[in-house]
Amino acid sequence: MAHLQGGRILNRTRGLWPALAAPGLVWLLLFFVAPMYVVLCIVFGTVDPIFRTAVPVWNPLQWNPSQLTYVLTRIVGSDAVFGPALLRTAVFVITASALCLLIAFPVAYYAARLSGRRKGLLLTLLIAPFWISYMMRMFAWVNLLQDDGLVNSVLGLGGLFNPDINWLTGQPVVVILGLVYGYVPYMILPLYAGLDRLSQPVLEASRDLGANRVSSFWRVTLPLSRPTIVAAALLTCLPMLGDYFTSDMLSASPKTAMVGNLINDSVLAPGQTGQAGAFVLLVFLVALLPMLYYIRVTGRRDEAAQ
Repeated sequence: MAHLQGGRILNRTRGLWPALAAPGLVWLLLFFVAPMYVVLCIVFGTVDPIFRTAVPVWNPLQWNPSQLTYVLTRIVGSDAVFGPALLRTAVFVITASALCLLIAFPVAYYAARLSGRRKGLLLTLLIAPFWISYMMRMFAWVNLLQDDGLVNSVLGLGGLFNPDINWLTGQPVVVILGLVYGYVPYMILPLYAGLDRLSQPVLEASRDLGANRVSSFWRVTLPLSRPTIVAAALLTCLPMLGDYFTSDMLSASPKTAMVGNLINDSVLAPGQTGQAGAFVLLVFLVALLPMLYYIRVTGRRDEAAQ
């Protein structure tokens, strides 16, 4: 009798899990798969010769790769007009993500493992930057970095010297620091969540076996935190890849243009929407590689746990 009851419960739960997963699948289909297919139809579509608007081609058998080919042939070679922006994006994103990690990991580690009763207060302070829009925070930096702004005033010791530094005229360092400032909260919160869930008995066992604090951190805490670090890096660098607002606000110069700026400029230019879709497709393919690495890392961790 118990065996029959267990079988009935198992049959009921088999239908429960697909039902619970259905809303998520519908969400992915509506807001990821369908928009991506529209992008592909625009990339491999045509351009109206009169109004210079994109004409999507919905039948894959009729797709025309000319717009994608146009972009790819101008990434490298003598006509590499898009190559510098793509390379610059990679350098900016990697540098900014590394700086975010250097800043965020000590903050998240202290808040998760060492803050004690102040953990709630620190978590509130970490969430506080999300209460202010990204645009307003960048506007604050524009005011600080103007020729007569606070930064030059401090460097000039209140007027004793004239630093004569034009921060907002195409300085790559300013754009990178702007990315760090804007996206470091996205790095801190996932790191805090992952470090807070680390098994305390495992960490204490390393100390019981004779490891000091430094050795325990490098041999136990850091390896256990690797999936969390990868996830935090993904959540930080993926939106950076499509960022164009930071460069526009803190530079507005072609010398610091990123792939997000190419996408924005192509969307606004008549007849270049397909090129913008080609850039989106390239960003998606580049972003797919670290996502696959994250899946591999978490898969190995689950296998080791079993």
